[in-house]
Amino acid sequence: MNEKKTFRGFVAVNRNWWLGVPVGILLTVGYTGFASAEEIESRIARGGMLYDNWYEVLEQGKPETSHPAYPSDKKYADEPASNWRCKECHGWDYHGADGAYASGKHATGIVGIQGMKGANPGNIISILKDKSHGYTGKMSEEDFQDLALFVSKGQIDMDKYIDRPSKMPKGNKARGEAYYNTICAKCHGKDGLSPKGMKPFGAQMGNPWEVMHKILNGQPDSEMPALRALPYEVTTDIMTYMTKLPAKRH
Repeated sequence: MNEKKTFRGFVAVNRNWWLGVPVGILLTVGYTGFASAEEIESRIARGGMLYDNWYEVLEQGKPETSHPAYPSDKKYADEPASNWRCKECHGWDYHGADGAYASGKHATGIVGIQGMKGANPGNIISILKDKSHGYTGKMSEEDFQDLALFVSKGQIDMDKYIDRPSKMPKGNKARGEAYYNTICAKCHGKDGLSPKGMKPFGAQMGNPWEVMHKILNGQPDSEMPALRALPYEVTTDIMTYMTKLPAKRH
């Protein structure tokens, strides 16, 4: 193999093999043709955005018919724009019926994706393409690979960073203020009220799992950066500070 072969070319030829290799191995291989940590994390983050809202990421129109697996007796049964999003059944905390979506308007009784953590991405892609999930023809192969990479390698144990009963992040407010003011405030304002069409950050913290997912992976319909490559404690500290921001516009 030509040692000067680019990473893009290597992946194009060896894509299925690469997706089956644990991230830790890829990061420790001293070979210039392999992806760096940043390259791998960026694909996982893109997969996280696809999990959030794939048709926004791909700039496609909203689905017009309901997802075949979404229960017909649940709240969003007649809202394809909602029930085609992975998070709508499997949850922002990835635990589905066993997590934050165990009850309430988003409850479907469908299991989460935590059981696929560490699974072979090829097997995950097969599930995404089966009749139950119905994503065949809706994404490119690269999209399927990024989404599968997120499901396999990108899930985190949010209970380590968020106290589930109180919904409070387990971070440091003072550090979070410094991180927020240097990373987030330029777009969101020091009060967390920008842009105008956004729900105030103080109110968003009622669903800390969604906030953590978006901080780590980015917002599908914006230029918001993903902080996944940073220590997760940075995100937790930012969220802890966000709980102190206004929940309403004056």
